[in-house]
Amino acid sequence: MAKVADHAMSNDGKLNIVCDFSPPRGGNPGLLDGAASLDPDFLSIAYNPGRSVRINSVAVAAWVKANMGQDVIFTIATRDMNTIAIQSLLLGAQLLGLENVVVVQGDPLTARDRERLTQVNDVRPAELIESIQGMNEGIDFRGLKLRQPTSFCVGATIDLSRGLDAEAALTRRKVEAGAEFFLAQPTFDAKISQGLSDVYARDFGEELAAPVHHGVQIMSADGVRFADIPKWVTHDLDSGRSGEDIALQVIRAYVDAGITHFYLIPPILRGGRRDYAAAARVMATARQAVP
Repeated sequence: MAKVADHAMSNDGKLNIVCDFSPPRGGNPGLLDGAASLDPDFLSIAYNPGRSVRINSVAVAAWVKANMGQDVIFTIATRDMNTIAIQSLLLGAQLLGLENVVVVQGDPLTARDRERLTQVNDVRPAELIESIQGMNEGIDFRGLKLRQPTSFCVGATIDLSRGLDAEAALTRRKVEAGAEFFLAQPTFDAKISQGLSDVYARDFGEELAAPVHHGVQIMSADGVRFADIPKWVTHDLDSGRSGEDIALQVIRAYVDAGITHFYLIPPILRGGRRDYAAAARVMATARQAVP
């Protein structure tokens, strides 16, 4: 099984795609058929998207790896588990042969959610990243030795909607904690992503060495749209242009700017369904254009 950071470094300048995948709301293996149509460099298994009950990301990642031979990343969130539960889950992931993990905080609970369950946030994402790196050195959060060190390649996320200065500072904290790669939320603008690199170098006197997979969202005319979607994207969708064509335009702009590492987000349809066939077509077309 490949590690994300090693793969990105060894294939720098070539097209590298991490594709997002939502676990289904049921334990029937047939519900995972959507993963079979995808052939990214890594399939990134989301953690309870929409704050809904879904198969655990570790279980899905292990099943996909074992049954489909696909390199995988599993996501883990600080929102729902305390540190004991998280580190125990990570040891389970080690047992199942998983090596790539992305740490997120998780969407905050709504007022209605909080009537039914409690938000934990025992640690912040940077603290969890540091904790996992401690496990890689054979030490748990209490400072006790593990029987065997873990060997996780630890990733984190970037959200440029929070502003370049603030996100550069947060990215730095995650790097210092041990983040080895990043998945960035979509911006639809390569210049904004390049801006983060410029601000990071300006503020900290060195380049951001950890590879960043830049977010590309495939939109759908009848799918879910978010508040930060640019007006030109909305206009083109409403005018009948396909979301796949828009995504390929964004990828081409990134490639022209020298960026070839991507985090591809398939269309999100009403009710939480995903159009993985669209993602497969975008990947195939992009790979024909970029070796």
